[in-house]
Amino acid sequence: MRIPPKSLVFAIDDDSSVRKGLARLLRSAGYKSEIFESASDFLARPSHSGPSCVIVDVQMPGINGMDLQETLIQRRREEQLVFVTGHGDIPMCAQAMKAGAVDFLRKPFRDDELLESVQNALIRSAEQRRRSAEQNEARRLLDLLTPREFEVMQLVITGMLNKQIAGELGTAEKTVKVHRHRVMQKLGVTSVAALVRLVEKAGIPPVGNKIRPSTTKV
Repeated sequence: MRIPPKSLVFAIDDDSSVRKGLARLLRSAGYKSEIFESASDFLARPSHSGPSCVIVDVQMPGINGMDLQETLIQRRREEQLVFVTGHGDIPMCAQAMKAGAVDFLRKPFRDDELLESVQNALIRSAEQRRRSAEQNEARRLLDLLTPREFEVMQLVITGMLNKQIAGELGTAEKTVKVHRHRVMQKLGVTSVAALVRLVEKAGIPPVGNKIRPSTTKV
């Protein structure tokens, strides 16, 4: 079993015996963990900078598991959730999974069943963080472009030639060539295909034949 680097598993349960059991199980499987009695205590902790998941009981006093999931989504937190419950029904399970939970386990669950869910959650967390880092870097690079360079770049990724872009913008073809060269240089790409991939990583949706400029500073 490969554990993603810098992984941390959180467990929340108001039952002290369950907390002790979870801590023991996670430790025996090689996971670094932090155990909390309530969701409020967990939310008071700063978010972890690496891959992480939260094992949480659905039914708890105060903030329950479903409320916690909603709070994490509202705060744009990236922890992946594994729900455990002795009371969960099918609608509750469907709601949790639709909102992005990794798994929904009924008590009593098998140790290997929970550990598999934790592993899947950490892998998903690591992948999500990788994608977020790539998106942030792509957007940072796009922010380096001037408004005119950004406009030229929009047309380049549609497959237009320099002459066509010049006609579209009402400028000279040689001016377009200069802007195009600067775009490629600033973004560190050498082909239109690489430019398109960078824009896709930035997560900027298309508007007609162009990308939406309001999603990045230009």
